[in-house]
Amino acid sequence: MSSQVIKTTTTMQPTARDEERRRDMRKVLSGLALGDMFVLTCGFGIAYLMRFQFEWQFSNEGSARTAFYAALIAILVPTWLLLFRFYGLYDPRNLFGGTQEYERIFNASSLGMLLVIMITFVQPDFLIARGWLIIAWIATLSLTILWRFGARRTVYRMRSRGKLQQNLLILGANAESRIIADQLNNSPISGVNIVGFVDDQLPLDTQIIPGKKVIGAVSDFERIVKDLEVDTVIITDTALVRERMATIYGAMETLKRLNVLLAPGLFEILTIGVHVRELGGVPLLNLGKTRISGARAFIKAVVDRVGAFGGLLCLSPLLLVIAIWIRFDSPGPIIHRRRVMGVDNKTFDAYKFRSMRVEGDALLTPEQQRELKQHGKLKDDPRTTKLGRFIRRTSIDELPQLVNVLLGQMSIVGPRMITVDEVHFFGRWRHNLFTVRPGLTGLWQISGRSNLGYEDRVRLDMHYIRNYSLWLDLHIILRTIQVVISGHGAF
Repeated sequence: MSSQVIKTTTTMQPTARDEERRRDMRKVLSGLALGDMFVLTCGFGIAYLMRFQFEWQFSNEGSARTAFYAALIAILVPTWLLLFRFYGLYDPRNLFGGTQEYERIFNASSLGMLLVIMITFVQPDFLIARGWLIIAWIATLSLTILWRFGARRTVYRMRSRGKLQQNLLILGANAESRIIADQLNNSPISGVNIVGFVDDQLPLDTQIIPGKKVIGAVSDFERIVKDLEVDTVIITDTALVRERMATIYGAMETLKRLNVLLAPGLFEILTIGVHVRELGGVPLLNLGKTRISGARAFIKAVVDRVGAFGGLLCLSPLLLVIAIWIRFDSPGPIIHRRRVMGVDNKTFDAYKFRSMRVEGDALLTPEQQRELKQHGKLKDDPRTTKLGRFIRRTSIDELPQLVNVLLGQMSIVGPRMITVDEVHFFGRWRHNLFTVRPGLTGLWQISGRSNLGYEDRVRLDMHYIRNYSLWLDLHIILRTIQVVISGHGAF
C-alpha cells in the first residue's frame, strides 16, 4: 500500500530542483575556494609588507628576498586549501556552521603554521623570518574568518529564498519529531527542505505539521531516500524500534552520501553529556555530569575572572556616576538583589542597578499583575523610573553582575539567569540548564532579549550548552555590543 503512495508521491520529479540545488552548491564551493585563495594570498602578502617593508621585526633571522617569499606563498596557499579540505571546510554538511566553522579554520591554519615551523627545524638552511610567520598566521586567520562570515551571510540570504537546501526526512512522527520539524521550518537559514515523515504507527498522508505529512512506513525507507534524493535523515528516539534498525543500517550501507542524525531525546533530557566508553570490550554510553569540563572549564573560568576584573576597572567611573544618579533619581537602595539559580541548583544574589520604584507594585493594574506573573516582565512597566528605562534599554543596569562573575557565580557568557520563581517554567530542561553558570550575556541577549518567551529561551540556552566553545563566546560578545547599541528587544 505504502509503496504505491510513495511511487505516486515521487512522480513530482524532484530531480530538476535537486540538480539546480547541486549546481548552486558547486558554485558556492567554487566561490569559497577562490575566495579562500584570494584572502590567503592577501594575508601572506600583508605579512611580507609589514615584516620587511614596514620593518615589524621580531628577530634578525630570515631572508627578505621578494622572489623567495613569492615562491613560498605559491606553495603555502594550496597547502592551506588542502588543510581546509581536510578539516571539512568544503564539505556541504559542515559549511556555514558559525563558530564551529571558525574553529575549523583556526585548527587548519595553526596546523599549517606548525608544519612550516617543523620544516625550518628539519632544514636549518630553509630560513623564514619568525616575524613573518607570526604576522602571516594572524593575518590569514583574521581575513579568512572575515571572508567566511560575509560568505555565510550571503548563503543565509540564499537559503531564505529557497536556495541551497538539503532534502531532509524525519524517521518517526512523535511529539519530538513535531518540535524538531517546527524549529527547522521556522528557521529558513537552516537550509533544509523537510520532504516528510516515515512512521509505522500513523496512516499515510497524516499531517504532522502544516504542509508536511507521513509519506511511508519504515519498510519504505530506502525507496523514499532514493526516490526523493534525501540528503539527511533525523531519527527520533521513540522511532528506534530494534527490529526496524536493520532496515536503516542497510540503507546507510548502500547510500554512502546519506547523513544520518540521531535526535538526543531521552538522553538530552535526563543527562548532561553523553559519550561512548568501553567496559570489558563492550561499548556503552557514559552519562556525564557536566558539559563544560576539564581544560575548557578552566579556560572559561580564567577568561571570566580576567574579563570581569578588567571590566570593573575600566567601567568604575561609569558605575560611580550611575550609582550617584540612582541615589538622587528616586529613594531606595542603589543595588537591587535578585535570588537566582546557579550551578547544581544552588541559589545566589545577582546584583543589578535598581531601575524601579521601591513601592512600585502598588502601581500595577490586575491585568499587569497577571502579565507579570505569566511572562516575568512588563513591556510598559509603570514601576520603572526615568533613569531605569535608560539603563535597562542599554543594559547598564546589569553591569554590577561583573561582581557575580568575579565571585565565580556567573559567567560573562552563558544561559540566561533563572530566578527562583521562574524554575517551574523550565520543567525537565532545568537538569541541563543548572549545569552551567548563568551569563551576563548569551544567545538570548542577541536573539530578541525581552521579546523572547520561555520556550525560545530554553531552545537558545540549550543550543549554547550543546555547542559551547570560546569562539561562540567571542561571537556572542561582539554581537551583544551591536545589539545593546541598537537597543533591540530591550524593555
